[in-house]
Amino acid sequence: MSERSAGDGRTAADATGEIGRRVLRLRTERGFTQRQLAEPAYTAAYVSTLEAGRVRPSEAALRHLAGRLGVTYEELTTGRSPRDATRLRAGLTDARRALATGAAEDAAALFLDLHTEAERLGFAEERAAAQLGLGDCALETGELSTARDHFEAVERLLAEEPLPRRVPAIRGRAVAHLLAGELRYSCYLLESALDELNASGLHDPGALLLLYTAAIGPYMDMGAHGRAMRAAELALALAPQVDDPGLVARMHRGVARTLIAEGRTAEADASLAKAQELYEQLRIHTDLAHCHWMRGYVHAQDGNLERAERELRTARDMLASKRAALFTVQVEVELADVLRRRGRTAEAEALLLPLLTRSAEAQGEAPAGTEGAGLTAERGAVHAGGAHRLLGLIADERGDADTAEEHYCAALSLLERTGAAGDLADLCRLLGDLLRREGRLEAAMDAYRTGLGHRAAPGTTTLGPAPAEPPV
Repeated sequence: MSERSAGDGRTAADATGEIGRRVLRLRTERGFTQRQLAEPAYTAAYVSTLEAGRVRPSEAALRHLAGRLGVTYEELTTGRSPRDATRLRAGLTDARRALATGAAEDAAALFLDLHTEAERLGFAEERAAAQLGLGDCALETGELSTARDHFEAVERLLAEEPLPRRVPAIRGRAVAHLLAGELRYSCYLLESALDELNASGLHDPGALLLLYTAAIGPYMDMGAHGRAMRAAELALALAPQVDDPGLVARMHRGVARTLIAEGRTAEADASLAKAQELYEQLRIHTDLAHCHWMRGYVHAQDGNLERAERELRTARDMLASKRAALFTVQVEVELADVLRRRGRTAEAEALLLPLLTRSAEAQGEAPAGTEGAGLTAERGAVHAGGAHRLLGLIADERGDADTAEEHYCAALSLLERTGAAGDLADLCRLLGDLLRREGRLEAAMDAYRTGLGHRAAPGTTTLGPAPAEPPV
């Protein structure tokens, strides 16, 4: 035995003591005397010393004792019953299926029971898997701080494991920060993991694909289109080495974002169709809803607003049925944009105002009743800014300059903390145009200068050097 056992911080003496106590418990349960357990190969004195934790048993001795006690060698040395491990793994599979096809709250109840059982049995690997599931459930319901706590707990549980084992938790934490509007920190987490994987030669294709796919979103939102394109290229190169269809489907969704930015909407739609087909086969409802969501965005970019509305409504209904509150309201912001462009401004405004009202309620600024259902600076900041921008446009179009300016400034305040360069530049242009029409030329110039500052170096951000790349 080594000085440390199973990477969990226990010393060899700790492990020896645990084995001794386990032998004592099993012998007592079976009604054996120390002599009966020891014979014919060992003595009662040896068993007594072992049970007291004063001797480190050899493998031969442990196999003899396991055979006499009617347990496996693994169960005696680790306390892990193969039957319990199999039962827990089956339960984790069921909980994952529940998350994919049903409501996240229902899946979270399953994961919590499994986490409690794995902790009781001392099964660190299954406990980490259950905690990861709890983090994914919290992401889907929009409980971002809870999600981060779960993902950080997974990283602590797997601290002694190779980095690829911790990548799903790192990716989850990065997504939580992205949804909170903390784009730079999201990129930092993903790029740090990529650097460590590639610099150390740990070129695990699945881990790399997960990280590169996750990085596309924050890169695009920050205006780092060059890095987003490169991440998409590397993800496409890695995909043939990965046999997880869900991960490959997520990659196609990410790549579609870069194709949209290049104006290659037909290719983007084809990439999304591939992802959608995989999700339908796997019955992964949330990710399938995201495909409808992005296809709606593609059609909106192409000017096909009727199809865009249809896809976005499908996405919204699917996400609402799974009680994925944060994603649902984000889709509603994009649906409102399509409705406004179709001339249905009253419908768009009716869709947007409750999202921001519910944000105020969640912060205790209005009567309670729908907490957690809206958009705030800490929860969906990019889409909260988008909602204010759209309300500003609607007010501007009907000649209500004061309300328009109020919404544009609220959007600017939200987006400045996120670093969403493209959105900021567009917003500054809208605000500048409004102020210029009002005759406030100096204020308009300030708004234009701010917008130019965000567009001064297209495709760049305040991020550091790009991470090392794998040999693909």
